[in-house]
Amino acid sequence: MSHHDPAALFASTAPYYHYRAGYDPNFYELLTDRFALGADTRVLDLGTGIGVLALPLAERAGQVIAIDPEPGMIAEGRSAAERRGLSNITWIQGDSTTMPHMELEPVRLVVMGAAFHWMDRDQILQDLNTLVEPDGGVALASGGSPGDIDPPNWKTVVDEVRIRYLGPQRRAGSSTYIHPKERHEQVLDRSPFSTVEKHTWDRIVTRTLDEVVNLQYSYSYSSPAQLGPDQAAFDSDLRAALAEHTPDGVFHEHVRTETIVATRP
Repeated sequence: MSHHDPAALFASTAPYYHYRAGYDPNFYELLTDRFALGADTRVLDLGTGIGVLALPLAERAGQVIAIDPEPGMIAEGRSAAERRGLSNITWIQGDSTTMPHMELEPVRLVVMGAAFHWMDRDQILQDLNTLVEPDGGVALASGGSPGDIDPPNWKTVVDEVRIRYLGPQRRAGSSTYIHPKERHEQVLDRSPFSTVEKHTWDRIVTRTLDEVVNLQYSYSYSSPAQLGPDQAAFDSDLRAALAEHTPDGVFHEHVRTETIVATRP
């Protein structure tokens, strides 16, 4: 269970969130087929961020409810929806603790990205049991568990510079982060959504130097808010270190999309 302030975790990261790799297109096709998404279906994206999941799903479902605690994220998501001509997303500021009191209409599907590991996972799954339609379910999207795939060789350079400025512990808001000991599957196994299937897709993402540097500002542990007045120096040092490591300025990364789809028995 997380004891961090949800709104504080990703304060200042919203303008940089689009530098993340996002999820494989096959993931959205799987959800569309698996849950028969269409004009008559409603989807909840809990911990939506800038709408990475909400936007593609709004093209496939009748309505998407997108909830996030950070107002900057909501603003970025709403702007992105307007640019894409999507008017079927309801943006709500809130989190997993306030969601049960929102009197939402039943949904076919609940999607959660990396935000799920910040939540009281047992509690939110119990709460969702009263919201999800009988033939619906929950889908967790991530890049896989730590250690599942090898990080790119340039990540060592990023880590060295980050540690120099922010210390060896992974920061989270005003505290530090410890990855949950239990895997999501173990939590789901004792939840109402105990029938579980897992799917993965791998691809190579290629970034420029600017994209790699800006990507770091999308993380709670190296956000502009964490760096404060040191951001300019961090930026300069990181660019120099990465340019020395990869002179051609082309940065490849093996990226995984993993989804755990959970339904009732």
